[in-house]
Amino acid sequence: MTALDGTSAAGRTLRSWQDPALPVAERVDALLAEMTLEEKIGQLGSRWPGNAVQAVQNGEPEGTANVAPMQDVFAASGSVPFEESIRHGLGHLTRVFGSAPVTAAEGAAEVVRLQTEVVRRSRLGIPALVHEECLTGFTTYGATVYPAAIAWGATFDPDLVERMAAAIGRDMRAVGVHQGLSPVLDVVRDYRWGRVEETMGEDPYLVSMLGAAYVRGLEGAGVIATLKHFAGYSASRAARNHGPVPMGRRELMDMILPTFETALVEGGARSVMNSYSDVDGVPAAADPWLLTDLLRDEWGFTGTVVSDYWAIPFLATTHQVAADTGEAGALALTAGVDVELPDTLGFGQHLAGRVRRGELPEALVDRAARRLLTQKVQLGLLDPDWTPEGSVAGAEAVDLDSPANRALARELAERSIVLLDAGTALPLLGEGRPEGRPEPRKVAVVGPCADDPRTFMGCYAFPNHVLPRHPGLGLGVAAPSLLDALRAELPGAELVHEPGCEVRGEDRSGFAAALRAAREADVCVAVVGDLAGMFGLGTSGEGCDAEDLRLPGAQEDLLIELAATGTPVVVVVVSGRPYALGRVSGTAAALVQSFMPGEEGGAAVAGVLSGRVQPGGKLPVQIPRGPGGQPGTYLQPPLGSNSHGISNLDPTPLFPFGHGTSYTTFAIDSLRIGAAEVPTDGEFTVSVRVRNTGGRAGEEVVQLYLHDVVAQVTRPVRQLTGFARVRLEPGASAVATFVVPADRTAFTGRDLRRVVEPGDIEVFVGASASDLPCRGRIRLTGPLRHVGAGRRLVTRVDVEPAPGSSATQQGVTDAGQS
Repeated sequence: MTALDGTSAAGRTLRSWQDPALPVAERVDALLAEMTLEEKIGQLGSRWPGNAVQAVQNGEPEGTANVAPMQDVFAASGSVPFEESIRHGLGHLTRVFGSAPVTAAEGAAEVVRLQTEVVRRSRLGIPALVHEECLTGFTTYGATVYPAAIAWGATFDPDLVERMAAAIGRDMRAVGVHQGLSPVLDVVRDYRWGRVEETMGEDPYLVSMLGAAYVRGLEGAGVIATLKHFAGYSASRAARNHGPVPMGRRELMDMILPTFETALVEGGARSVMNSYSDVDGVPAAADPWLLTDLLRDEWGFTGTVVSDYWAIPFLATTHQVAADTGEAGALALTAGVDVELPDTLGFGQHLAGRVRRGELPEALVDRAARRLLTQKVQLGLLDPDWTPEGSVAGAEAVDLDSPANRALARELAERSIVLLDAGTALPLLGEGRPEGRPEPRKVAVVGPCADDPRTFMGCYAFPNHVLPRHPGLGLGVAAPSLLDALRAELPGAELVHEPGCEVRGEDRSGFAAALRAAREADVCVAVVGDLAGMFGLGTSGEGCDAEDLRLPGAQEDLLIELAATGTPVVVVVVSGRPYALGRVSGTAAALVQSFMPGEEGGAAVAGVLSGRVQPGGKLPVQIPRGPGGQPGTYLQPPLGSNSHGISNLDPTPLFPFGHGTSYTTFAIDSLRIGAAEVPTDGEFTVSVRVRNTGGRAGEEVVQLYLHDVVAQVTRPVRQLTGFARVRLEPGASAVATFVVPADRTAFTGRDLRRVVEPGDIEVFVGASASDLPCRGRIRLTGPLRHVGAGRRLVTRVDVEPAPGSSATQQGVTDAGQS
């Protein structure tokens, strides 16, 4: 690192902020004392050197290649030269790897070049943090594309998600990346929202456990995890991206905020990103209650709050709560935003003038700078031996799509696939196929998702996120389509492929060929669903919201006509959101749901269809029956469920939350509750026996739900409170014991304080929110308790072989225990 006098660190006395032997806080204090106001402000900004939007080469108009909202507008507005922008220092470098297709070595070389400039051209020589997207893997060219986050939800497997995040973090750290903009902790409230694919489902506890696991994996690899989008983004009116959120404080606290609190407490996340949305009229980026009173003062968060891309200027342009970008910056800094991404607009040097005129306390600048500099010290960027070259020392050796990565991607994909209904057709091969049905000799593989592996990938996967600008480069990774995988999976069968239609659009000219292929086949595999994109370029993804829950384009009509051929039709839905399958379910020979399973998705889905892979995924969202009326999530109070005699509309789903079958059968029975009464500050146990009653080894996800019988505000009829993934051999059994703190029954009362109330709690255990064979009741006794930060957030689960069941094999994912 360059010293103030230009000499190297070797052979001279270190400045105190460079001394690794001193406490972090002391080093930061010393550095702040040495910085000018302009240098402190410089740390609050960022620069996106790759923000040069190009027209899509296939003739799309300007702006359609955006990878962030209104990127083209901000890119066209121009900015000062990079050299000038870093004169007083820089907080973050934005997406060096994720803006254009570069190899790991090329990206690392660019990191070295940019960091060298940042250090050389600023007085104190403080390096920048480098951040990247990492929702479906490291978003860069040639990196492993893991399943989308909604598929993680379907695994109900925190340990697996943690291992994936650790692998992502190791790859990012090896090439000089310090911070990852994941995980998304938004809880699904409306299936039409385009970013459902980026979430882990509609239940706060499931999202909390998987989100905390992801954070542990990424942070354990030395990369700062960034929780997003804080908070309320997923509940926008009519599911429109960036739409206003008409949500009260109580719903926000009970349904939206627990995921973030858990990821901080149980995961240890060091960064939070604000939501674009306004909740009840207050934009998140200008909300001191959210970013300071709650996040800092109540929860004790000490990391950084970073703005979502251009969320600060949006306070002026789209929210119109600030007169201009400068005022927007002052609002955001006051509320508690520390670093502006992806470029510096609101947190520019104009803040210095506001401070000197007495319009903005310098203490607010110091507060934000201190938080960011603390992380730079923790990451070693201010140590005397740090160099730009040393920060990417592992880049030459890293394989961003290594065999180990691909094996992990395959495991995630296989565990995420949900067998909705094996029907009369699945599995296609082996002894477990339906009685009397021979193995198929001729298979028609139809549908627009059958031979396009891009449909396996989310909108933040590099092939769908950036490569549409570069059509000559392919996908950058090996990703067999389902058609390719079925050819390998069914070597004894003749496969005939016809797409029938496209994912989008109403063109039915391909129907005839698809129907002919189906009529001439023993079985038809129809693969339908989504193709992810950005801002209207896909049927799923950021800015790709849906008017209703019909399959896009002509796909549902294709399925109806295929069923009319008389050939058994296996429907495979590859999507980022649940679609209404009520018209399809009665005529399909089998139904499979695969939520964007990533680059290894083809082999995973093919394995489930053949029977080689035992399906074990569970629905993290419901599958609606009808496309209209926008069915709510399963977390509804009594009047949110089917109200006989009150409304003619029935929101009952076709398949409930937590549903998923397999090629074996399970029984859940022998409920035992540890005590009839427990105090409101105590805990109780719930145990059940799980038996594999079929002929194949398999995994069952045992799910515990609670219901507050009488409460001071309306409460959900069912709410997930614990889960465990249990693997059993045929005939084996295990006992799952849930240890439930009374805190897990807490909710936000009428006075907006979280309480544990005395009274009766119904207990349900089973295989989905609707399949609950074990039912009981427990009473909480004693005084009403107010609980907040420090309350117990996790239901521990212990799984042991049942007495006399020596054949049990445990492959248990607990309820997200840390």
